[in-house]
Amino acid sequence: MAKPRPRNGLIAALDVGTTKICCFIARVQDDGAIKIVGIGHQVSRGMRAGLVVDMENAETQVRQAVEAAEDMAGERIGQVVLGFTGGQPQSRHVDIDVSVAGHEVNDSDIRRMLDHARQQPAESSDREVVHCIPLGFRLDGSEGIRDPRGMYGEKLGVGVHLVTAASGGLKNLSSVVARGHLDIESLVAAPYAAGLAALVDDEKELGATLVDMGGGTTTIAVFLNGEVIHIEALPVGGGHVTNDIARGLSTPLSQAERLKTLYGSCMPSAADDREMLRVPLVGEEEDQAPAQVPRSMLVQIVRPRVEETFELVRSHLEAQGMDRVAGRRVVLVGGASQLSGVRELASQVLDKQVRMGKPQGFAGLAEATGGPAFAVAAGLLRYGASSLAAQPEKSSKQNVASAGTFGRFGQWLRENF
Repeated sequence: MAKPRPRNGLIAALDVGTTKICCFIARVQDDGAIKIVGIGHQVSRGMRAGLVVDMENAETQVRQAVEAAEDMAGERIGQVVLGFTGGQPQSRHVDIDVSVAGHEVNDSDIRRMLDHARQQPAESSDREVVHCIPLGFRLDGSEGIRDPRGMYGEKLGVGVHLVTAASGGLKNLSSVVARGHLDIESLVAAPYAAGLAALVDDEKELGATLVDMGGGTTTIAVFLNGEVIHIEALPVGGGHVTNDIARGLSTPLSQAERLKTLYGSCMPSAADDREMLRVPLVGEEEDQAPAQVPRSMLVQIVRPRVEETFELVRSHLEAQGMDRVAGRRVVLVGGASQLSGVRELASQVLDKQVRMGKPQGFAGLAEATGGPAFAVAAGLLRYGASSLAAQPEKSSKQNVASAGTFGRFGQWLRENF
């Protein structure tokens, strides 16, 4: 169970990614609005594909990001909502039924069902449950009940979405945060958080796929009926594009990243053959003349890797039966989604309506930190804010009534688990 929150309404989010570490500190206003008061971000070191590979480096960068956010906010934080992309998050659906013997359904009945869902045998012993999300209750055969408390029946059932992740990866990440003298209030899968920030209510309700294109991984979250129903991580990201450029043009990684950012594109243009790029070569002295290559060569390196990424997304959605469930809406976030032509290529490969996503509904976000790359950090704040609304002095039914379409039942869950 989460530790008691500070009474000043502060929440802190920490997104530890492969290429950047970001900390947002926000204050929840009386009307429920989230105002960001502190921002800190650092280049990520000690991380690879969302996993910790160097504890000391990762800890240093986390400390610096948190301290920068604290200095800006003029506050000190003791706990964070932590986002993760590593550990191969996977989805699993289970159905649970219990007898209620005709009495009124109450909190203990629901708690008993969700405890039972969490205790289902894992796919392997080295995985642990991170999210336990009810997708809809049924009572004596009646489907689609969002909150059964106060209702009467004989048999209560629920479909539960369990998100699991590898224990080792989560423990290493948690240890890095703990070494920075921070407690973890909640662990949240990164694409789930990004969806909370970048999707509008209608997209979450009618069906949409959130694709978070990070540096080391591309993660997917499918939303339907206001809840996340599927999560997956693919081991390819923007860093692979940078590596391809470095190898293909024999240039240092730092130069490859610069070329990708300034000139990279997924879609060819008529002027590509005429536009020449200066490419410093690996091992050459700074005063030596760089090579000259046409921009078309860079596009020919970038496009196949990004195309492969979207083909993997499409194949996974089809294999899991999610391509039709999620409708025709795809929202792209993450740093790698800002590459020129990504939206057009995604639309071609996925055959869906694609838009670029960014955090929506947050006060205090500057333009530099309000783009697709910061959707996870902002979504972690929204996840934490829904917990803040579920204070002990409110009854559970009040929490459900005040939650709106998103998180109508999630607030009660976070308060009780």
